[in-house]
Amino acid sequence: MVRNKIPASTVRRLSHYLRSLEGFAEEGGTVSSEELAARGQTTAAQVRKDLSHFGSFGKRGLGYQVDELRDRLRQILGVDRPWRVALIGAGRVGLALFEYPAFRSRGYECVAIFDNDPEKVGQQWGDLPIHSVDDFEETIRRLQVELAILAVPAASAQEMARRAVEGGVRGILNFAPIRLNIPPSVTVEDVNLVMELEALSFAITQSERGE
Repeated sequence: MVRNKIPASTVRRLSHYLRSLEGFAEEGGTVSSEELAARGQTTAAQVRKDLSHFGSFGKRGLGYQVDELRDRLRQILGVDRPWRVALIGAGRVGLALFEYPAFRSRGYECVAIFDNDPEKVGQQWGDLPIHSVDDFEETIRRLQVELAILAVPAASAQEMARRAVEGGVRGILNFAPIRLNIPPSVTVEDVNLVMELEALSFAITQSERGE
């Protein structure tokens, strides 16, 4: 079932529900919307509303089958299969992302690393060599890359995003502090740590002011 315009907040909560279900999976059996809500710091009504975007789940008074709902959420979130990922930018942020173990455990396989620094090109990160961006499009096509992680300075982010699109990438996780201009057929998720911190400091400041 394909649904459009699912709120981003709903998708994030689905990720929380999936992690909770993976914890419950050791116990098996069923789980209630109240139990999922408690672990996801939301309400039972919100759990039911989020799931209703994707069809009917569970039975009133009986809850949800843990294994069934876990597998369905994996399908919905697209983590029931591996994804081939290219990392663009072999700096500090890129290295931290490459070494982040949750990517591999969730099925995101880094198959290529790129950088424009001649001193980095040819070095090995794990089993992967760092490629030059000179043959970027050819390499990601050959390796059938689906997703790109963009960890480059703002000045080069737009150009590398354009080249990623030309190479057939279907989605970009953008860590550069710039809004990308790319076709709507390619999905972009921006990760701006400064903006996240500003949102956090805003919330605390408003709380202190009693607003």
